[in-house]
Amino acid sequence: MSGASAAPPPMPPLGKPVAIPIESSLWSRFTDWASENKTLVYTITGVAVVVTSAGVVYYLNNDSKPKPAQPKLSKKERRKRKEAERQAETPKSPTASGEKPKAPTVEAADELPEINETTVATFTDEQRRDYALQLKNAGNKAYGSKDYNRAIDLYSKAILCKPDSIFYSNRAACYNALSIWDKVVEDTTAAISLDPTYVKALNRRANAYEHLSQFSESLLDYTASCIIDEFKTESSTNAVERLLKKVAEQKAEDIIKAKDPNKLPSPTFVSNYIQSFRAKPRPQGLEDSVELSQSTGKGQLQVGLKAMEKRTHEGYEEAANAFEKALEYGDLGEHESLAYNLRGTFRNLRGSQEQALGDMDKSIELEPSYTQTYVKRASMYLEMGDRIRAAADLEQALKQNDSDPDVYYHRAQMHFVHGEFQDAAKDYQKSIDLDSSFIFSHIQLGVTQYKMGSVASSMATFRRCVKNFDKVPDVYNYYGELLLDQSKYEEAIQKFDTAMEMEKQTKPMAMNVLPLINKALALFQQKSEFSEAEKLCEKALIIDPECDIAVATMAQLLLQQGKITDALNYFERAAELARTPGEIVNALSYAEATRTQIQVQEKYPQLAAKLQGMGAGAGGMGGGAFAGAR
Repeated sequence: MSGASAAPPPMPPLGKPVAIPIESSLWSRFTDWASENKTLVYTITGVAVVVTSAGVVYYLNNDSKPKPAQPKLSKKERRKRKEAERQAETPKSPTASGEKPKAPTVEAADELPEINETTVATFTDEQRRDYALQLKNAGNKAYGSKDYNRAIDLYSKAILCKPDSIFYSNRAACYNALSIWDKVVEDTTAAISLDPTYVKALNRRANAYEHLSQFSESLLDYTASCIIDEFKTESSTNAVERLLKKVAEQKAEDIIKAKDPNKLPSPTFVSNYIQSFRAKPRPQGLEDSVELSQSTGKGQLQVGLKAMEKRTHEGYEEAANAFEKALEYGDLGEHESLAYNLRGTFRNLRGSQEQALGDMDKSIELEPSYTQTYVKRASMYLEMGDRIRAAADLEQALKQNDSDPDVYYHRAQMHFVHGEFQDAAKDYQKSIDLDSSFIFSHIQLGVTQYKMGSVASSMATFRRCVKNFDKVPDVYNYYGELLLDQSKYEEAIQKFDTAMEMEKQTKPMAMNVLPLINKALALFQQKSEFSEAEKLCEKALIIDPECDIAVATMAQLLLQQGKITDALNYFERAAELARTPGEIVNALSYAEATRTQIQVQEKYPQLAAKLQGMGAGAGGMGGGAFAGAR
């Protein structure tokens, strides 16, 4: 579909296909690699950004705590250690005689002396340890019988005898079963103060915080837990993603409320959307040669069409305002359907989807044979996740005109984003057969062949594109992307350079900055040239300050270098640039993941070295991360 149809899904990322020329949405690129590396997206110089699926279940602890890192042992040594630990956990016989020890029962605990602050003060250290162990074991028995209040009493007495992180955590498990969440937080906090790397206590507190709707606190605890066990516990990593989404959704509400409803996305995004439709001559009566008063509907329609041709931010803003005025002034005659189509187009680009759909409905009502309106409405439905309606609109467009190449092109786009590459290739070819002058049908066909594994066919398609469209920069840019995906760095960089030079020559005031960004990625992947890559992204942002892809790429580059705070600023900027609620939530999810890692290191400084070690182990991921994010 068109650029506006490229809205990324909410978390968990579904993994949009790579290299769709007119679908340059930030998060469709960024989440590709994330979806392919489900457990850990980034573990780079002390930063770990997690995206996985949901769920968390933690119950009663039986003396098991995370052990500090040790040298790798042989199987024989591991068996010996395990047996020794098992024996150490077995309660010692209360006497030196050979009589069998009593099994821990709730009744046995009643046989102990009265336990309170006064009596405990009279016990020896050995008695405190012994009584605490018996009380803990009896508490476990009561917990297993679901006698939670009795278990709480027994664990409380064990804590009086000997404050221990396990006793606090087990009592928290009882409160958890009773849904007394503030008590869970209180006891797990006590456990963590005694043992800051106690994973089960962290997870229990995180679960309690989530029930108390304290999502940021919950996210922080789950993230610390993941770092401690190196992201090996699926339920915890799933919980991180769930919490990232909840925190992001909360913050997204504020961004949406404060968002300027009239703000357009970057001119790169708008241009990519508009050029996904074949250019058509001005409707008769709206040409520049016709003098129309700007105080009339037709005059404003003419102003808007002319402004669109500038392909600049100012031009698109002027066009959007002109189309609003055109319908306010009215008296559009045969051009009324076109006016609704164009106003709806820009309302959709501004993120006002419901208003945009209303305009498209009116355009179709006025002119049922106007196929482009069906296609644009289909793109909106697809962006909203309603494929059934999108497909129905495309079929309706074909009923109106089965020789319109744009309809086949956009139906191919729908197939492409759903991974239906065979069907996509057929429709791209049909679009070419009906009109071979539209470059993006050729480009997309080449990309689709590549996705199908037909690399030779794809490269042949792009060579033909270079021959037949040698003055079109987009050809070289997307050809370069596929070469980059094959790690043919020098060839890719050469193509990006050609595309940039052509952009300068043909559109000096409205350059497409994608070749700059792609070259930045190529330089990083080939030589880890952070400095040069950053300069190219900065240049792209000077040309197009609203370019979401440039912002996302800068965030990744900074994250790779351990410049965490700077990366966070760019992720937050990405959220501000996001167009739809789904895009805002996705952008904030990455921002919150980065922010949480900073908080983890501040709150648990002992984990910083562990994170850095994990980052060093992930050093080889850099190129792959960027390749998938394109």
